[in-house]
Amino acid sequence: MRQGVVYLNKERVGIITELSSNKYKFRYDDEYFNDPSKPSISLTLTKQQQEYTSHYLFPFFANMLSEGHNRIVQARLLQIDEKDDFGILLATAHTDTAGAVTIKPLDYD
Repeated sequence: MRQGVVYLNKERVGIITELSSNKYKFRYDDEYFNDPSKPSISLTLTKQQQEYTSHYLFPFFANMLSEGHNRIVQARLLQIDEKDDFGILLATAHTDTAGAVTIKPLDYD
């Protein structure tokens, strides 16, 4: 099982978990959920107390991944299988992402 802490504008939002290669979950932290002024991270992952589950990496997070030649180069440099979406997400989404959401491996800090 691998996990990442999800941040929105550097504020902790929740946890994304890979339970197996075809089972993922995302859950908002209670503190973040209970603050009505805090937005959802995505229209497809609206704030709710129950965890989201999926048999594939949630499209919102999959869209944070590089594609094509960039993905091949990243995978080689990081020594991660090109098909390991979650591994690449944890290895790359904690730095310069295209939006306000970042993800750090749970054991990153």
